[in-house]
Amino acid sequence: MKKLLATLVALGVLLVAGIGGWFALGWYAGSQVEEETSFIVPSGATLTSVARGLEEEGHIGSADRFLLRAKILGSSDPIKAGEFLLPKGASSAKILDTFQHGDVIRRFVTVPEGTPSVIVHDLLMAEELLVGEIPVPEEGSVLPNTYDYERGEERIAVLARMQRAMDETLAELWPNRSDRTVVNSPQEAVILASIVEKETGVPEERRMVAGLYSNRIRQGIMLQADPTIIYPITRGRPLGRRIRQSEIQAINDYNTYSMVGMPRGPITNPGRASIEAVLNPEQTDAIFMVADGSGGHEFNATIEGHNAAVERWFALRRERGEM
Repeated sequence: MKKLLATLVALGVLLVAGIGGWFALGWYAGSQVEEETSFIVPSGATLTSVARGLEEEGHIGSADRFLLRAKILGSSDPIKAGEFLLPKGASSAKILDTFQHGDVIRRFVTVPEGTPSVIVHDLLMAEELLVGEIPVPEEGSVLPNTYDYERGEERIAVLARMQRAMDETLAELWPNRSDRTVVNSPQEAVILASIVEKETGVPEERRMVAGLYSNRIRQGIMLQADPTIIYPITRGRPLGRRIRQSEIQAINDYNTYSMVGMPRGPITNPGRASIEAVLNPEQTDAIFMVADGSGGHEFNATIEGHNAAVERWFALRRERGEM
């Protein structure tokens, strides 16, 4: 009897150990994730509903067994909402840990410097993993930058972050403005910066262009910035042709060929560097500029110097067969 009892006890211990091993193996080693895949934990989801989803998608064999093992062997930390990447071969323990402590997959949308609001609208509407409709944002309200977002996020929420970034940038830069600036408010800074943004693609020129336009405003000289002619026609989209003489002479709230001072509003969304430029413009006596053929400009303080620079530019264009 003693031998029989000892045998039964040994068998019981082996049975318990086997069950325990099977139970642990199913948590730490078992995996049905055949390839790297993403899984979305909806906002407000419970671990039970997530387990059902994992079972439906074939990532675990049983939601009930997953929940039992999670209760006994897993962490009690809450799961996070978002889209997560489950690696190939992920165990149930790894899956739960990913939902509790892993990084949510972030995607990105980039608004280049000088992107007008109609194009910002197009960019956000083209992001298929975002949801909801948005209006065309107010011109100059968006700070060009790269922004991250989650699958299923509202477009209006992403746009709000872009606009909040502009507000925060202006609040940061405005108190540090130079006494050389001619703008009297953050809004005026955005307006002038939008012209600087459209007038030069050379980062090193921004402060010089800002200095030139600051001089013109001080002296009551028309800014005569070509992009201000185009904006009321296309609202920032490419014109696709040469500017007509009638458009140069058009009288409206934006055309700086027919008005002194700045337009009524921005003509694009300027980047941080252009805003900094108009708040701290170059100290210069230049009031004229013309393209120099290399992507930048030649700056002059006199009409004689400017006319000579124009002749050099025309000669270069004729040499290139552009005239």
